[in-house]
Amino acid sequence: MRSWAAILLLAACTGWAQTAYMPKFPGDPAHSNAEAAALGYLRTVAGAQREYKKKHGEYASSLAALVHSGSFTKRMTNTDRGDYTVHFRGKKDAFALQMLPKQFDPEHRAFYTDETGKIRAEDDKTATAESPILK
Repeated sequence: MRSWAAILLLAACTGWAQTAYMPKFPGDPAHSNAEAAALGYLRTVAGAQREYKKKHGEYASSLAALVHSGSFTKRMTNTDRGDYTVHFRGKKDAFALQMLPKQFDPEHRAFYTDETGKIRAEDDKTATAESPILK
């Protein structure tokens, strides 16, 4: 008979044991670490857009234009964000940012935000301006 330590080690090495997501802050709406990272990216871009608009009187038309606005860095212009892919559209008077999971499941929802600052989510399709607001 195997010991519990051996079983737990085997589970950890094979990915058999899944640990539950631990919220990063009170009210954290994420279902997984991947979602927490995607939501953090959304918030960072939205903040950078607010800073950019204060300075330039309009929104940035590209992610590259946001570099050094708020805490947005050059590395963040990469649209491959691990389990998610970034889709960005920017115009002088508006912007839209979508985070699409590479696979939909209970731990990978799609997210959307725009100049309103509201984050929206969908469980099984691309999130848009009409999607439910994330709670």
